[in-house]
Amino acid sequence: MIRSSRLLAAAFAVVIAGPAWAQGYDALAAAQAAANAKPGARSAPGHVIPVPTNEVSPQAQALIGNPYPPTFNADPKNAAEWHALIDARAALAAKNVPAMKEKFGVSVEAKTIAGVKAFIVTPKVIPLRNRNRLLVHVHGGGYVFGPGEAALPEAILLAGFGGFKVISVDYRMPPDAPYPAAMDDAMAVWKEAVKMAKPKNMAIFGTSTGGAMTLAMVLRAKAEHLPLPAAMAPGTPWSDIAAIGDTYTSNEWVDNVLVTWNGWLGKAALLYANGHDLKDPQISPIYGDFAGLPPAILTSGTRDLFLSNTVRTHRKLRRAGVEAELNVYEGQSHAQYGADMNSPETKEAFTDIARFFDKHLGVK
Repeated sequence: MIRSSRLLAAAFAVVIAGPAWAQGYDALAAAQAAANAKPGARSAPGHVIPVPTNEVSPQAQALIGNPYPPTFNADPKNAAEWHALIDARAALAAKNVPAMKEKFGVSVEAKTIAGVKAFIVTPKVIPLRNRNRLLVHVHGGGYVFGPGEAALPEAILLAGFGGFKVISVDYRMPPDAPYPAAMDDAMAVWKEAVKMAKPKNMAIFGTSTGGAMTLAMVLRAKAEHLPLPAAMAPGTPWSDIAAIGDTYTSNEWVDNVLVTWNGWLGKAALLYANGHDLKDPQISPIYGDFAGLPPAILTSGTRDLFLSNTVRTHRKLRRAGVEAELNVYEGQSHAQYGADMNSPETKEAFTDIARFFDKHLGVK
């Protein structure tokens, strides 16, 4: 018993840090009980969260342990400052594209579709079952980041792991083109894409902003009586663009990608919305009517600032009678399931999406 007590105390010592621990666990427990004695908001002590190791690959552990991005608290004051930040981040992201194309054996062709910039990502070998299938991809980046080839990594991952041909939409973004430009571009491409393949053989996917746009596109297609895709994959969707949802608070300063809505993220939200209601379902699709939407697979992580966005979306889909799967990765912050092309978790996540699409998409 003495040894077990010591081990228990050691375990708590790893997790709990701060003045309260100096007084011992009993004092800490008493203080927390007093602080949380009334119904309502919860109070938690300052604490340190170690990098998880059980069932987490070394590659994922490295991502989880990364410091905050140096730009998480960026505060651009004008269009020129936004463009400088956007260009710097795009250059970093685009640097990985050549290696990804080589690793996954895909070609990338710049294309203009319905007047919108796009890329066609094509595997060198397309499985027979995918010959008549086509995916439409909308990239993430808070509606401001990821122009040009910087938008491609996720499209390459699904083309590579799944063997699908993908159209990736390089939609217009703020500061030059706020809402509804991105959605107008995405829908223009969708209207042309359904002429290239049968909608029953098609899916829409994207992560973060792309996840929100995936949902918003399907909602808009339903409202405009356009063909719907057979499936969708809204990864960690920014489905509520305002800071509404439990993990906007509980995972604030824990997520080492987005960190906090009060950094560049919230500023980008307001820049994109451009005065429109943040609860407009085309901006925050969680407020839309999910009845009749196609089957969906959603992905997130336990430290993701958008975990609540993802969970709320999953539950709302299920409540609307929509088939929906939810994959949540241990310890991962926002969209880290696609941040390292060599991570086993990345292969697992995108193979799961490909499997889900294979289940729901037609073949002929």
